[in-house]
Formats: sequence, C-alpha cells, structure tokens
Amino acid sequence: MPALPSFPSLLLVLTVVLSACSQPVGSEKDARIITLGDSLLASNVGSKQSVSDNVEAELGVSVLDRSVAGAQMHYMLPISGALGMSIPKQFVPGPWEWVILNGGGNDLWLGCGCLLCTGTMERLISADGRKGEIPKLVRRIRATNARVIYVGYLRSPGFGSPIDHCKALGDRMEARIAQMASADEGVTFLSLEDLVPYGDKSYHSADRIHPSVKGSAAVGRRVADIIRKGGL
Repeated sequence: MPALPSFPSLLLVLTVVLSACSQPVGSEKDARIITLGDSLLASNVGSKQSVSDNVEAELGVSVLDRSVAGAQMHYMLPISGALGMSIPKQFVPGPWEWVILNGGGNDLWLGCGCLLCTGTMERLISADGRKGEIPKLVRRIRATNARVIYVGYLRSPGFGSPIDHCKALGDRMEARIAQMASADEGVTFLSLEDLVPYGDKSYHSADRIHPSVKGSAAVGRRVADIIRKGGL
C-alpha cells in the first residue's frame, strides 16, 4: 500500500486543486492543439500570459489548455486526479494535431524530495525510454495520430532555488525523455536547458522555480516554432 500523503502535501494539493477549479478551462471548439502538464505550462494563466496563451498569439490559433499547477504523472487520489492533478487524466479525446506536454518534476520533488528517487524515476520512465507513466501517456496520445512536444524544465538562474538539489535527477529524467522522443518522429523533446542565461533572474517568478511572464513567453515562442515548422 502506498504511503499516505503528509498533511502539508494534502494541504498543497487541496489549495492547488481549488485554485485550478476557479480558473475556466478553455473550450475552444476549433482548437487543434491541447496543453497538458504542470505549473511550467500553467503559470501566468490568470493574466492570460501562459505558455498556451503565447502559442495562441504566435500562431493565431486556439489552444485548449488543461495544464494544472502541482499536477503529477503518477497521482493516486481519484477526485482531485480527475480535476487535473493527474496529468494523464487531463488528456481528453479531440481533433488534436499537436499536444504540448510536460510533467514528472512534481513526482520527483513532492514524491521523494529529489532524494532516493530510483523507484520514482523508474515508475516515470525507464532508462531506455520505453516503460513508465510518461511513455505510456505519450503512446496513448500518439495512438490518436497527434504529434507531441514534450517540454523540459527551466534551469536555475544561478542564485539558488528550492529545487537546485533536484538538478542531477532532473537531468537524468530529461535524458530518458529525449531517448523516448528519438524513437518516434512524431515526438519532439524541447529542452529548456539553454533558455535561462546564468545570472538572469528575469525568466523566473520570485520563487525561482516557475516561469515569469517573460519565461512563459520564451517557452511559448519555442513551442510555436516547432509547430510552425511541423505544420498545422
């Protein structure tokens, strides 16, 4: 039986879910792009300056954004999972040509504190990129013929961050995701490793974890460039 979440973890989840529920989920009927993931993609949604908002502005098309701050790839609670805390449950059938996707960071940070995470990592994605929750979701999406852009995470600006100790583990996870993507021409791994210049705090919000408005815009431009080159 999996260990029950601690009270602080439950409080965080409840806060995030209630916050997500207060925000309208896009319902554009003509959308052919959907966004799934966690706060990397969901940040700045309240001011309509999230990654999805920037992709819309860059391409002039509608994007259905179902990303939720705090969401995880492997999430056990059924009700909040159905509300978006489970990234796989964010995916809904539709005429999607592109799926913008990220996730896994919260599993490592909240699930094992970025320490002794071998089991969590294997549950997310194996070394060859073929097994785990991430490849399982990507295969499910690809079975609909939609193309996938898997977005990596921002790196620390060099001034310290609450998740700096996760860097090595995060790099390992992204290397596995890149391996997965290399086996399918319909999957693109978008690394953000080079996005933030060392010493530049302007791409992060005050917590030095999540993207600022500038950071979300920069990620959105990179995503839009991939879609533009691939066609829509």
